[in-house]
Amino acid sequence: MAFLSSVEGIVWGVPMLILLLGVGIYLQAGLRLIPIRKLGTGFKLMWQGRDRKLAPGEKKTKQEEGEISPFNALMTALSATIGTGNIAGVATAIFLGGPGAVFWMWITALVGMATKFAEAVLAVRYRETDSTGYHVGGPMFYIKNGLGRKWLWLGGAFAFFGAVAAFGIGNTVQSNSVAEGLSESLGMPHWLTGLILMVLAGAVILGGIKRIARVAGKLVPIMGIAYVLAGILVLILNASQIGEAFSLIFYHAFNPIAAAGGFAGAGVAMAIQFGVARGIFSNEAGLGSAPIAHAAAQTKNPIRQGLIAMLGTFIDTIIVCSITALVILTSVEWSGGETGARLTAVSFDLALPGIGEYVVTFALAVFAFTTILGWSFYGEKCFQFLFGTRSITLYRVLFIVAIPIGAMANLDLVWVLASVFNAMMAIPNLIALALLSPVVFKLARDYFDGKDILPGEELDHDKS
Repeated sequence: MAFLSSVEGIVWGVPMLILLLGVGIYLQAGLRLIPIRKLGTGFKLMWQGRDRKLAPGEKKTKQEEGEISPFNALMTALSATIGTGNIAGVATAIFLGGPGAVFWMWITALVGMATKFAEAVLAVRYRETDSTGYHVGGPMFYIKNGLGRKWLWLGGAFAFFGAVAAFGIGNTVQSNSVAEGLSESLGMPHWLTGLILMVLAGAVILGGIKRIARVAGKLVPIMGIAYVLAGILVLILNASQIGEAFSLIFYHAFNPIAAAGGFAGAGVAMAIQFGVARGIFSNEAGLGSAPIAHAAAQTKNPIRQGLIAMLGTFIDTIIVCSITALVILTSVEWSGGETGARLTAVSFDLALPGIGEYVVTFALAVFAFTTILGWSFYGEKCFQFLFGTRSITLYRVLFIVAIPIGAMANLDLVWVLASVFNAMMAIPNLIALALLSPVVFKLARDYFDGKDILPGEELDHDKS
C-alpha cells in the first residue's frame, strides 16, 4: 500500500495535471474554441441522433451503419462518467481544496470539452470493423491506424491499462460504493447487494453493446434529470444562500480559505490541484475511455460525433457536478467535517428532511450501476484488442463475477490500483492526441468549410 500510494502520488501529481490541462488547452486553441462556440450545435445534433424507428421494409442508409445511435453512444459514455465522482468526488474536492476547487473543476471541464471532441473525432476516423461486423475503436485503434505500426506498442499499453482499470474504477469500486450506501441507509447486507448487482448487470452486459446502450439510453437521462431536479429543489429552498455560494467559489479560487469548524482550510494550490483532479476523475476527459463508446456510433462523420461527444464533459461537470457543489455550499454542513458521499447526503437531507439522504443513496446506486455497464464495454474492447474477438465472452464472465467480490471486499488496495491504472491509461492517450492533433484540426476545418470527410472504416488500415 505504501509503495502504491507513492506511485499514485507521482502519476496523479502536478506533472500529470499539467499534461492533461496542457493538451486540452492546446486542442482548444487549435480548434479556435469550436467546442465552446458550437455547444448549441452539439445539443442539436444530440437530439437529432436519437434512435429512429425504421418503416416496414426500410433499411439503414449508408450514413446510419453502426451498432448504436449517436445519442446512445453519448449516453453510454455518460453512463461511465456520471457516478461516484459527481456525488462523492465533488464533496471531497470541496473538503480538501475548499469552495475554490469548484471553479477549477469548471475550468477543467471547459478545457476537457476539446479533449473529448478530439478523442471522438479520432475514434470514428480510425475505427475498424471486427470479424463479427461490429465497429471497434478508441485510443488503441487511433494509435495503431493513425500513428502507424511502429506505435502499436503504445496502443497495446493503453489496452492493457484499460482492461485492468475497468475491474477497479468501473467495477469493484462501484459495487462497493453501492453496498456501503445501502448498508448505511437500509441495512442491506453487502453480499445481497453484490448478488443483485451481479444478476442485473450480467443480464445487460452479456447482451453486448446494443443492450448496454439501450439501458444506458433510458436510465442515464431519467436518473440524471431526476438528480438535477432534486438539486434544483434544494437550491430553491436555499435560494438566499446561492449568491454567497458563488462568492465563495470565485473568491477562493484565487485566495486561500481559513479553517472553520471541521474544515481544515485550504490554499490556492490545493484548490487548483483537487479541483482539476476531481474534475478529471468525474468527466474522464483525457483518459481515453469515452471514445471507445463513440466509435460504435451510427455515423460516417467524425466531426458530428465529436460535437456530440464533447457534451459529455459539459453535462457531467458543468451541470451535474455544479448542482452537487451548490447544494453542499448552500448548506451549513460543508465546513462541518463531513466528506465524500456522506457530506452530499447530509446537505440534501438538511433541505429535504427524511428524503434527501435517500435521494443521494438511490442516485449513487443507479449511477454506479450504469458506470459498471459502461466500463464493462470499455474493458471488453481493450481485451479484444489484445487477445482477439473470441476473448470477449471470457472477459464478460470475469467482469460479472468480480461485481459481488467488490461489494464484499475491503477495497483500500483496489482504490489505489484503480487510480494508478487510470492515470496510466491517460499517458498513451494524451501522447496520441498531441501527435494526431493536426488531423483533428484539418477535419474540423474541412467540415465547417462544407467539405466531405473520409469515413474511418474506408481507410486502408494495416492489418494486425
